Order: sequence, then structure tokens, then C-alpha cells
Amino acid sequence: MLWPMRFRTLLRGSLLVGLLLASSAYAADVAGSKDHPIVSRYSGSEILKYETKDFDSFTLPTGPVRDRRSGASKSQALEGRITRIHYRAPEGRSALEVFRNYEESLKSGGFTSVYECQNQACGNDFSYALDPPSIMHFSSKDQKYLGARLSRPTGDVYVSVYTTAAYGVGGANKDRVFTLLDVVEVKPMQTGQVVVDAGAMAREIAATGRVALYGIYFDSGKAEVKPESRDALLEIAKLIKQDPDLHLLVVGHTDSTGTFEHNIDLSRRRAQSVVQALVSSHGIHPDRLKPWGVGYASPVASNSAEDGRARNRRVELVAW
Repeated sequence: MLWPMRFRTLLRGSLLVGLLLASSAYAADVAGSKDHPIVSRYSGSEILKYETKDFDSFTLPTGPVRDRRSGASKSQALEGRITRIHYRAPEGRSALEVFRNYEESLKSGGFTSVYECQNQACGNDFSYALDPPSIMHFSSKDQKYLGARLSRPTGDVYVSVYTTAAYGVGGANKDRVFTLLDVVEVKPMQTGQVVVDAGAMAREIAATGRVALYGIYFDSGKAEVKPESRDALLEIAKLIKQDPDLHLLVVGHTDSTGTFEHNIDLSRRRAQSVVQALVSSHGIHPDRLKPWGVGYASPVASNSAEDGRARNRRVELVAW
């Protein structure tokens, strides 16, 4: 069959594109993009949008979306290195097939589910639960979501996978499946940039009798003071040394995760670790410090959301 010249030209162009894609599976990716080393793409997918931030906040949905204005009914606040990738799967794939591949890969890699939902159980257009909102707003009838967590010594990793199908649209996106992948590598921000100095602590204690500190770090469920706490401990030592009459209660506070008894014990052990660090590494006499722990008995915010729980996890210095 002979084709008109215009169609023969288009056909040759289409064959050329096909050959290029066959020789380089990622030829259609947006410039400068790449897969995340922890989670790869569904085979044959192309990257439409790619963003990375070395340190920023991320809201992980842990409940269905309520509406487009208010977003997810429950969420967890995260901070760390964030990678966001928008993928378009090859033609002929279903949202369920793509999603199941991500789900199985994450679980086999040691991730545990934080929250997952499918279709209407996710609410009306779950893409509005993602922060910042996704560019994908296609179908609430065929949408899948999984938020998962992997614990590791260098910091936890959270993966957010949202997959949906573009029903009801035309053009190149018609009936195609899209996946939004967010990878959050939790890590402390660079320390030493802002220091709560001894003078500021002294003024707060003079005014209120106490000061709350958030620069002393512990791993989840553990009592050992982390190296990132060095700057805060140094300033506490300066505070004590500049006022020979100052005696301090070192009070550990936790959020409400776990039993009351566990948190009382954990908060006391954390307070004791702070005292030990000040005595052994900074020359503070132990008679000037008294460790104590109150668990979650004295919150400064609601424990119903992660940002409140983060505020409740603290060490306080109380003059006595």
C-alpha cells in the first residue's frame, strides 16, 4: 500500500522515535531527572517532572482526604531530603498493575505500611492530600496510595506512592497511568546554624523558672544522646558555669506514643543521659543537676498530630 507523502514522512518520524526509545529506555525523561536509588520506576515509565530538596518539610497522609481545601484527615509531619518524581507508565497498563509492583517492591525491601487506601476509600481525589499538591488530578474512581517507612541507622526513609489513571481526558494522556513518587530521607538539619545560647537560656529561666530545649537529640525509643546535641550541651554547660548558684532539674518529656510506664522510664533515662554528658564531658559537678522524667504528663501541644508530638518531645531545664 502506498501512503501519501505527508503520512510517509510522519511514519518515518514515528519509527525513528520508536528506535530511539528502544535504544535508551529513558530518552523521554525530563532533562536532569533520574530514578531515586532506593525506589526505581515501573519498567518503561517516563519522568514528566523531577524535583529534589536537600532539606525541607513534607506532610505524609495517614488518613483519607476530606476535601480539596483541607486535604488529608490525618497526616504525619516529616523533615529531611525530599525527592519528588512524576511518572507516566507505558500505554496499556492499569493503575492496579503499576501500584502492585510498587507495593510488592517496597514490602520486599523491608518497608512497612504507614497508611494505604484504594479508590473511593481514599476520598474524593486523594492527590489533594499530598503536600505540596500533585499536578495529577484525574480520577477518584481509580486511585491507589501507599505510605511506607523503612528504619535504618542513618535515618528513616519514607516513601509515598500515589497512582491514578487519566480517564476522561484526551490527547497523549488518555487512559494513561500516572504515579507520583515522594521519597523522604529523614535526617537532622545542619546544626550550628542557629544556637540557643547560654544568655538566652538564662533570661528565660529568670523570667519563667524554666526553659524548653529542642536541640538535644535521641533516636526513637532510645536514651543515648546523639552527637548532634553537642552545641546545645555546650551552651548548657556555659549557663551553669557562669552562675555558681544555679542548680537545675533536667526534665525529660516525651510524646504519647507507647504506654505511660514506658514513657516515664524513657524520659528519666534520657534526662540521666543529659546529666551524664554534662558531668563527664563538660566538667559540671553532679550536685548541681538532678535528672527527672515525666513522660507525656506535661504536654505543650496536642499529641494527635506529628507536629504537636514533635513539640512535646523535649528536655527542660528547671531552676531549683
